[in-house]
Amino acid sequence: MPIKNRFSELLPDITAWRHDLHIHPELMFDTHRTAAFVAEKLREFGCDEVATGIGRTGVVGVIHGRSNTKGRVVGLRADMDALPIFETTGLPYASQTPGVMHACGHDGHTAMLLGAAQYLAETRNFDGTAVVIFQPAEEGGGGGREMVEDGMMERFGIQQVFGMHNWPGLPLGQFAIRAGGFFAATDEFTISLKGRGGHAGKPHDTIDTTLVGAHLVVALQSIASRNTDPTQSIVVSVTSFRTESDAYNVIPELVELRGTVRTHDDDLRIMAESRLRQIAHHSAETFGAQADVAWKKGYPVMANSPEETEFAAAVAEQVSGRPTEQSAPIMAGEDFAYMLQSRPGAYILIGNGDSASVHHAAYNFNDEAIPAGCSWWAGIIETAMPAA
Repeated sequence: MPIKNRFSELLPDITAWRHDLHIHPELMFDTHRTAAFVAEKLREFGCDEVATGIGRTGVVGVIHGRSNTKGRVVGLRADMDALPIFETTGLPYASQTPGVMHACGHDGHTAMLLGAAQYLAETRNFDGTAVVIFQPAEEGGGGGREMVEDGMMERFGIQQVFGMHNWPGLPLGQFAIRAGGFFAATDEFTISLKGRGGHAGKPHDTIDTTLVGAHLVVALQSIASRNTDPTQSIVVSVTSFRTESDAYNVIPELVELRGTVRTHDDDLRIMAESRLRQIAHHSAETFGAQADVAWKKGYPVMANSPEETEFAAAVAEQVSGRPTEQSAPIMAGEDFAYMLQSRPGAYILIGNGDSASVHHAAYNFNDEAIPAGCSWWAGIIETAMPAA
């Protein structure tokens, strides 16, 4: 099952769809134009059912195979939303929405799944049902959770679900995957420090929250270096340090630290929160200050099912003609995790070549990856549910 000739024929159309989506990026659940574009295409392709408004602005298309019996039902998922980033690519199809761009390739994911849907609706070379899922709000909004909680799996009878993401640095045509924990749980914290402000020339009359915060930034790294088994993956990052004053001669009374904790293990996730709270409170008390900690749970660990991982890798190997790479754990988050908590399935990476990193203002999805991506989507369906 190499790259299908049909996708080479469809490449100009799929590329044009991708560029249109890139010009008109939308954030979070506000993917109204994108969802309408997707739904219109699915109806044009002759899908047996097109449902909108799933998980607020998600779209689902249903394609029945040749058999009249219901058979198996396999879901394929792509994400639709963009990021709040000013694009610097200078492309002729660059974003026309200031401060918003497709910096993670979701335009490519959506276009590839649309291409696969057109092919599957044309050929129906499978016995069973393919469900194509177009999800909003992957970038922090939990759109995957919203679609699952909206009853999508039950409504369409989905038994397995598969996802795909482009990956800069991975060669074009190459795929990579791993069984079990793949993408990390993504939690956020805010630590508010209160001391006693005053004149910078009289530090002895103050409780210097800037000093407390500086010690705390360093102390929090002990969670990774001294509280975690070195063979386990964890990231503790303070990403924001704010004071209430910008004056050179004022010691601020209030300081706020913000950051993220990434883990691949639920017990480690619990430990990290507990230690962060302890370190924050005790560090503040050491200097006579007070600490208040707010912890926000983000996406859970995205864990691939072993059997589905092996299957997805085998399909990828047939498409690419080369072995599927074993990926290292990735500390980014992915809300496909919610779908994998609901149904067995797997998530795979497809090479984007030597491009800028995702979430970078100069990033662009590589259109040359389209035939391989579409072939993998179609291959999942035709291999999982071969026609009699």
